[in-house]
Amino acid sequence: MPRHRRHLATEPTRRTPVIRAGRRRYVQHSADLAAAMGISLGTFRNRRPYAADGFPPAISAPDARVMLWDSRQTEAHLTGRPVPELPQDDSEDDLLDRSEAAALLGVTPKTWDSYKTDPHLAPHLTKVKGVEHCPRGAVQTFRESRALAGRPKGSRDRIPRDEILPRVGELLDADAALTSAAVQQHLGVSAATATRALTRLRAERLTDLLLTNPALTPADAAGRLGYPANVQRAVLTAAATELRARRIRPYLQDVADALAEAGLADRQDVRVQRVGPDPQKLAAAVTLTEPGIGALVWDEGAGWRTAASRRNPIGKTPGCPPEGDKIHYLGDDPHLAPADLLKQLEPSIRTTGLSF
Repeated sequence: MPRHRRHLATEPTRRTPVIRAGRRRYVQHSADLAAAMGISLGTFRNRRPYAADGFPPAISAPDARVMLWDSRQTEAHLTGRPVPELPQDDSEDDLLDRSEAAALLGVTPKTWDSYKTDPHLAPHLTKVKGVEHCPRGAVQTFRESRALAGRPKGSRDRIPRDEILPRVGELLDADAALTSAAVQQHLGVSAATATRALTRLRAERLTDLLLTNPALTPADAAGRLGYPANVQRAVLTAAATELRARRIRPYLQDVADALAEAGLADRQDVRVQRVGPDPQKLAAAVTLTEPGIGALVWDEGAGWRTAASRRNPIGKTPGCPPEGDKIHYLGDDPHLAPADLLKQLEPSIRTTGLSF
């Protein structure tokens, strides 16, 4: 992608929550803004000064977990000077967060998560104040490459793993009764891969429907979505697991955010997963930056523990607590409050004689 800056033709002018080209050095997060205001982060969160009328709007997406501002704007506001306008013209050097990149591609943020490892995107990903961003130009190049490459119906060419779910999702949008055989024919994937993808996507959509329509039974929801009777049993089981995973994820994300704020981890989205054949076994991991401790692992049955590996911290047998010099348990409470978890973890970090 060319490195020179050029302005791009876009939709009519609107305020876009992005980091405009050349303004990365002005980005501040909550801790920066609290320090600039001379208050603690806790006080900042309680008072929410950014919600007051006239306060410069955040440059992060409305649904962003980490709020960001432009320090030139907030500084002007706090000192009583006119708040400068941000550039309105889109540039290929603008930095887009997860939600904005997904919007530019016309997909969901979850689909963006599967796209971002593509060779057209991965080298361009960058973190600003712990939040992952991608240049607008790289996202547009990726969009254009997909439009040009396409994939003829019935193609048996193999596709990258990260594209499987989005591509199967497109087929499922067109045909709720889609079969694994049809997925194999269209995408050239194995029968096992097609079945896994279909079951996962159907379970996610079924869960979405149940959460928005609590009066529905799972079976009624499956029927409303048009799922064939022969796949409903597997989908209902997977949906039950998906529902439990979604209920626990906010707590796990709070833990991950607390670790990031304490400087022990980078900002990250926690993924709850089923490990092993038992659908009742869920686990998740938060990768740490602390030397010697690869990750913190949450296990439904065993609570929190440390793990040396960042590559595969969970392992394959949640519910069967692993042992060893590099494993340190932080209590068996699977819902330990983030602050209490940090207290449990602190001695482990300070203890030089303990091997992780």
